[in-house]
Amino acid sequence: MNNYCSILKSPIGDITIIANDTAVTAISFGEKDTKDLVENSISQLAAQQLNHYFEGELRDFMFPMAQNGTEFQQEVWQNLLKIPYAETLSYAKFSAHKPLAIRAIAAANGKNNLAIVVPCHRVIGSDGKLVGYAGELWRKKWLLQHEREVVQKGQTELKF
Repeated sequence: MNNYCSILKSPIGDITIIANDTAVTAISFGEKDTKDLVENSISQLAAQQLNHYFEGELRDFMFPMAQNGTEFQQEVWQNLLKIPYAETLSYAKFSAHKPLAIRAIAAANGKNNLAIVVPCHRVIGSDGKLVGYAGELWRKKWLLQHEREVVQKGQTELKF
């Protein structure tokens, strides 16, 4: 299966979108070694939808996506998709259905390869502080702030 790539210039830096013939397989911050890759319709669609997200016009992504992971990781990533736009959930609440697996759930969260669209940025510490984000905490704060501004919900400046 071939790999393709689109690079999106966003308010929080370049975003690299990797797709194969059927789905987006990775979305990450910063440029990767993609010199031999070209865009395809799927990577372009993801870039277009992410651009609409940054413009405040899109909350739910509707492009095909698939990331490799264990059955447990897939379950965690599916649960991340259930966190509503502009809402946050503590790791404790996010793992309440399996409280003994909180560390494993946090580790699976950290292995999410589809930044923004599988919203791991919406999971925060039990004390309300921002914790653990592969894209750096300043981006996590920006994404949460952006979503709250779009829905005009709560305070305009998040305090973490």
